[in-house]
Amino acid sequence: MRTEDVLRASRVGLWRWDSATGVSTLDLCAAELLGIPIRKVTGTQSISVPGPGSDAPSEPDAAPGTAAGGEGVGAFDDDSRTVALSETAIRSCIHVADYVDLMATATLALTEGTLVEATVRVVDHDGAVVRTVRSRMAPQGEGRTLALIGTVSEVPETSAEYLPSTENQQLQREAFLLNTGRALAEARTTAEVLRVAGSLAMPGFMPRTLAVFSLEGDQLSLVGNFGQRPVPEQLLPFIEVSVDADYPAADVVRTNRAVYLPSPQVYRQRYPHVWPDARRLGNRAWAFLPLNISGRILGAWMVAFAEPVAFTTEDRSLLTNVARMLAQAIARTSMHETELQLSAGLQRTMRPARRPAIEGMSLAARYVPAGGGLEVGGDWYDVIPLPSGRTALVIGDVQGHDVRAAGIMAQLRIALRAYSAEGHRPDAVLSRTSRFLAGLGRPEPGAGEGEPSAETAASADTRFATCLYLEADPLTGTLDIARAGHLDPALWLSDGTMLIRPTAGGLPLGVDPGSEYPTTRLVLEPGETLLVCTDGLIEAGGHTMESGWSRIREVAEEQADGPHAPEDLENFANALVSSATRPLPGEAPGPLAGRREDDIALLILSLDPEYAVHRAAAAEGISRRTTLTVAQAEPERIGEARHQLQGMLFDWANEDQIDAAVLMLSEMLTNVLVHTDGDARVIAECSGTRRERLLRVEVADTSDALPHRRTPGELASSGRGLVMMEMLAGAWGVDPRGEGKCIWFEMHENAAAPDWS
Repeated sequence: MRTEDVLRASRVGLWRWDSATGVSTLDLCAAELLGIPIRKVTGTQSISVPGPGSDAPSEPDAAPGTAAGGEGVGAFDDDSRTVALSETAIRSCIHVADYVDLMATATLALTEGTLVEATVRVVDHDGAVVRTVRSRMAPQGEGRTLALIGTVSEVPETSAEYLPSTENQQLQREAFLLNTGRALAEARTTAEVLRVAGSLAMPGFMPRTLAVFSLEGDQLSLVGNFGQRPVPEQLLPFIEVSVDADYPAADVVRTNRAVYLPSPQVYRQRYPHVWPDARRLGNRAWAFLPLNISGRILGAWMVAFAEPVAFTTEDRSLLTNVARMLAQAIARTSMHETELQLSAGLQRTMRPARRPAIEGMSLAARYVPAGGGLEVGGDWYDVIPLPSGRTALVIGDVQGHDVRAAGIMAQLRIALRAYSAEGHRPDAVLSRTSRFLAGLGRPEPGAGEGEPSAETAASADTRFATCLYLEADPLTGTLDIARAGHLDPALWLSDGTMLIRPTAGGLPLGVDPGSEYPTTRLVLEPGETLLVCTDGLIEAGGHTMESGWSRIREVAEEQADGPHAPEDLENFANALVSSATRPLPGEAPGPLAGRREDDIALLILSLDPEYAVHRAAAAEGISRRTTLTVAQAEPERIGEARHQLQGMLFDWANEDQIDAAVLMLSEMLTNVLVHTDGDARVIAECSGTRRERLLRVEVADTSDALPHRRTPGELASSGRGLVMMEMLAGAWGVDPRGEGKCIWFEMHENAAAPDWS
């Protein structure tokens, strides 16, 4: 019994494919199964034998050696009983999708030295499917002579092995890929992506363990492991793996090619060094696939099974598709998380580091970035302690919602703090800041020559900003407000009535460097509440300015729960932010309902009644006050100032303190007349009850040169003023002002006597 006769009887053909030339050599049975028309050479005449699916009869050729069928017709050698066909001829008779899968599987089999098993559909010249055949081939040869040799057999049409079960399995896998893609696309964080990857139920086989290795430098880190909880001790060798290690995941990262290990024997043979550690995990089959996107390796994905797996073409295709989707999802979420961390850090550095507070006032502040994207914008607020003892509140909005707007906002915040620290009034602070912003958008000299660079385009990106600057005095409740194109503040009276308080204002910052910003003074009475905010709070959810203020009025009434202003400012601020997208009762939601397209910044301010009463009583306790101006041309008035201070302290309990105060006043006045070109203004106040009084003396001048401490020699006649004040004063300091500075000291009557030693 010959093998050829057995194969012919069972309708099994032989097929050899040469990887170097792409030429396929088939016997007559294999050629018929693949639908290859051939011409059989018999002596001096060749007979054309049409392939299956053709109605043409066999006819003698016109001459020996002429192909009757044209392209795709092979010459059958009667001696070797084989036919040689080009790659084009084979491709023309196999369904295009099946041919692509067949070539991919064959290439992989030659590389790994594994068996090829594929099911392909044979088509006629019109593309209609004629039959389905199964091919099984194994690698043969070495080096450049690598080839695949095997068999071709027909799959019966009634076979449940292919038609019903295979089509059903294909549908299941397509549905699985669709669901997996949807779940990975909806994942917003890397942790969610890893959870999706760990819950995959793949059709056809059930993984025991899924793990993701992240590539960080030259190390692979195990960032996601499922099916092994809690993490056993056996996993410790795989927590950190070098990319140069003899480990499948490292091999995948180095070569950017998948590694399939169908059995423990294969694992032990290919990776003997790591096998002892891998064996303890109890898995029986492994698939390691690269996670790459646009040629960049992110890491590797491991799928392990409890039983050996053959890893057919369909299995490998499924795992490859999942690995690609997983890599895309990890890259997307990682980039998004990095951007969020960057924007959050940027916003944290540009907001007050501590919870803002004002002594004598209740304050609530909020900043909410726009939804989506980097969550970074140009809105900001700030609370600035001033040298005068008052507090400045700033709220503003830079044009735009991008990183450029956030950068300009940071510069404006710094500039406003600097100008405020110099002691300027609100109108001067905004005027200087407007000139500063206008200068940011002015192109540098020579920047317009030639093609503009990216830096030149960025510097020419002129922006404007709206701003409201407010100085609050807790003692009197006065609010000095200057506006630069910003919204007017809202005021809730003690009976709950909300008013939009009109205030004078100028153009937005940066529009006109010479713009003026007049100041409006309001008085905040006990029981009243003031709100300043950006337009993101008013116009959120598609509201207009009018309907937005109506919504805020409604929220305030809910919070007050009675005819008075909201008292709990923190709850009020939370309610305002939460209601930013809520429509008015009886009205349809706005076109942007449920979305937050703009930043929100707000400040809510009210007086602390107990503090106001306490400070009012203290102010009324100022029993003595004297003022005096010492001109540059009248240095003799320094003696008059000393006598006035002595007279005001005639009943001071500690005489040594009187001498110390007179000495410090004389020193401060002398310094003004010697080191400046202006006059000195003296204010001395004595407040409190006897034996517990407080003395405060201020000397102001028009010079912005601040005093600094020196180390004089033994024979020096000056340079000891600050040293003396540190020894004698209970407290002292220097406050910059808009036009000069103020040097002051304080002394408590009940303090211990100064140490003259």
